[in-house]
Amino acid sequence: MISAGEVHLPGRPKDVLGVKALAITTQRSFEGMRGAGVGGGVKVMAGAPVIEKGMVEEDFKELSEAGVKLLGEVGLGSVKAGEEAAQMVAWARKYGIQSTIHTGGPSIPGSGLIDRDVVLAADADVIGHINGGHTSLSYRHVCDLCEQSSRALEIVHNGNERIALLTARHAIELKCPHRIILGTDSPAGSGVQPLGILRMIALISSLADVPAEIAFCFATGNTARQRNLRQGLIEVGRPADLVFMDRAQHTAADTLLESVQLDDIPGVGMVMIDGLIRCRRSRNTPPATEVPVVL
Repeated sequence: MISAGEVHLPGRPKDVLGVKALAITTQRSFEGMRGAGVGGGVKVMAGAPVIEKGMVEEDFKELSEAGVKLLGEVGLGSVKAGEEAAQMVAWARKYGIQSTIHTGGPSIPGSGLIDRDVVLAADADVIGHINGGHTSLSYRHVCDLCEQSSRALEIVHNGNERIALLTARHAIELKCPHRIILGTDSPAGSGVQPLGILRMIALISSLADVPAEIAFCFATGNTARQRNLRQGLIEVGRPADLVFMDRAQHTAADTLLESVQLDDIPGVGMVMIDGLIRCRRSRNTPPATEVPVVL
C-alpha cells in the first residue's frame, strides 16, 4: 500500500516543523507496525508530507535522511503551483523522495483545480489519478499530459472510468505503456475498494482492449519500477510477495487471462508475503477454479 499524503488527523499541522514531524512519525509507525507482525504482513509506504509554504531544501534533505521517500499529492497543501511547487519537487527528487501531483478538480475542502498547465510546470514524478480524483480534466488535456510529459500516468478506481480507458489506449498508441500504473485513490468519498486493483485490471483489459497480461503488468512490474519497490517483480533476491489466483468458478472463459479479458474478477487462492502464507482462499473474490496445495 502506497500513501498519497499525510495522515489527515484533526488539526493536522501545517507549519514546517509540524509537517516534518508528522511525516516522520507516520513513516516510523507503519514500519514499526509491520515489524510487530500486525496487519498480516501488509507493507505500507507511508509518511508522505503534503508540502507547505516555507519549506526549504534542507527540510527535504532531513526528511530523506529520516526515511521519508514520498511526497503527498502536490496541490493539496498551501503550495499550489508555479515555480514554488516545481522547486520543491526538484529538491525532493534530489534527495530521493518521489513526488505525486493531484490532477483534476478539487477533492477535499480547501483544495482546488489542478489543470494541465500546472501539472506540466510542477513536473512531479507521478501524474496522480490522471483520470480524476474525482473529477477529470478534459480528454484533450489528458492527451496533452500523455504527450508532453514523460512522467508516470496513474489511473485509479475512484475516478472517471471513460478517461481511464481512453488514457490506457492513448498510452498504448504512444508506445509508452511502461508509464501506466494503477491505483484506487482510496479511502475517499467513494469508499474503499478491497478489490480495487483487480477491478482496474479487469476494466482496462476488457474495455480498453489491453491484453490481460499487460494490464497485470500495469499493477505489478510498472508500479514496482516507478515506485522503487523491491516487490512487484519475480526475480532472484526480491521478496516472495505473491498472489496465487485462477479464473473464477463458472466463468465463460477457459483460462485466467481470458476471464479477465471478459471483465470477470479472478479468484484469489492464496497470498504469500515474505515467503509466508498470510491467507488462503479469499472471501472477497469469487471462488477460484483451482487453489494452491501445500505439500
